[in-house]
Amino acid sequence: MNQNQDAIPHGDPYAIFEDWFAQARLSEPNDPNAIALATATPDGLPSLRMVLLKGHGADLGPDFDHQAGFVFYTNFHSRKGGELAANPHVALLFHWKSLRRQIRIEGPVVEVSPQAADAYFASRHPESRLGSAASDQSRPLPSRQTYLDRVAAIRAQYPQGDVPRPAHWSGYRVIPSAIEFWQDRDYRLHERRRFVADGAGGWTSTLLYP
Repeated sequence: MNQNQDAIPHGDPYAIFEDWFAQARLSEPNDPNAIALATATPDGLPSLRMVLLKGHGADLGPDFDHQAGFVFYTNFHSRKGGELAANPHVALLFHWKSLRRQIRIEGPVVEVSPQAADAYFASRHPESRLGSAASDQSRPLPSRQTYLDRVAAIRAQYPQGDVPRPAHWSGYRVIPSAIEFWQDRDYRLHERRRFVADGAGGWTSTLLYP
C-alpha cells in the first residue's frame, strides 16, 4: 500500500518541491538530486541525459541576484551546450523511486553569472575539477588513456589542486514556466497537479487526470 496519501495542494510549488526534495534526500540510496535533462537539436530532435541539480528555490542567493529557478552546470562545448545555445529551453524530470514520485519542470534557461560558476567550481573536489578541465566533453576520444594523460598533465600543473574554472565550463538556471507533481497511488489511481507561471510572479494550478 502507498503510505503517501496526503493530497498535492495548491500553493507555492517551490515550497512543495523543497518538501519533496528533503524527503528524497532521506530515502533515495543514490543521487536524490539526479535529473533527466531534455533538450532539442536545432532540427527539433529530442536529446536526453542525466545531470545533477546544484541549486534550487525561489531565492538562489546573492550569486544569482536572488533570482528563482533550478541550476545545473556543464561544459558549454558539450552536445547539450550546443543544443542549448541553439534552443535555450529544457524539460527536467526528477524520479524518486523510493517515494514513488515524479516532478516535471519546463522552461527557458539563462547562463549563471561568472561569480556563481566560480563559486560552485571551487567547491568541487580537486579531482572533479581536474576531470572537467581535461575533458573536451562530447568530442571523439581516441582512447581512455588519452583522457587520463590529460588529467595527469593538469594535475602536474596544479599540484595543490587549485585548478581554475575553464571559461567554457559554467551553468544554467532554469526559469520554470510549469512545474508538475506526480504521486503514485494504489491501483494506478495516480495524482497529478500542474502549476503554470502566471507571468506576474504567481502560479495557477490544476489537477490532471493520471
